[in-house]
Amino acid sequence: MLVLEGKSQVEGNGPGSAETTKTEVAPTSTREETLIEAAKNGDADAFGELVERHRKSCLKRATTMVRNRSDAEDEVQAAFWKAFQRLDQFRAEGSFAAWLGRIVENQCLMRIRESRNARFEYLDESSDANLRIELVGQSANPEDQVGKEEVVQLLRREVSRIPPLLRHVMLLRDLDQMPMPDVAGRLGLSIPAAKSRLMRARTELRSRIMKHCGRKGAGTLIEMARYTQTAYTRAS
Repeated sequence: MLVLEGKSQVEGNGPGSAETTKTEVAPTSTREETLIEAAKNGDADAFGELVERHRKSCLKRATTMVRNRSDAEDEVQAAFWKAFQRLDQFRAEGSFAAWLGRIVENQCLMRIRESRNARFEYLDESSDANLRIELVGQSANPEDQVGKEEVVQLLRREVSRIPPLLRHVMLLRDLDQMPMPDVAGRLGLSIPAAKSRLMRARTELRSRIMKHCGRKGAGTLIEMARYTQTAYTRAS
């Protein structure tokens, strides 16, 4: 417990006399350590409160990197999800804020790399490269189409099995794309409470979906035929 000492004049004592008073202040680090331990034990509400403490600084950092508020919010949310999954890797060798900030930065760097690696070829412009571009049909083959429909049915079934308390906030945010303040207002919740429920709902859905995945994880469900891409061949 942190103890602050100060002096205050006490009525009845002579002029210039003073009495030492003590004020006890609970350090914020103690509360944060408690939240971290609870979150490591699977308490999603504790983790929700934990990330809310650092959301503003993380969003500011992400916005500075990706230069777009909407994209920054997406990357911060993705970083929080990764942090929740890797919480057991936090060893308290540094501050939680620094550890969380590094995850946010790495998430933003991946987005920046992906955008820089995206290349466009204009078919109506001549090129010195001895390449011929062949555009392959992008429509899904019958097998892929059936697989896609099965995945949609699977998602609907598993979403319907999530407790209503969690399901409603996820549908409003992820399906209807409502802003979090509107979601919270619709459900009569505070914004932190709505965000906490959303995280718990997503965790619940991921757990349910992973039961249907194979060795490739979620990629098992979304893998499509390789030929639905642009083909590059040497010109003869």
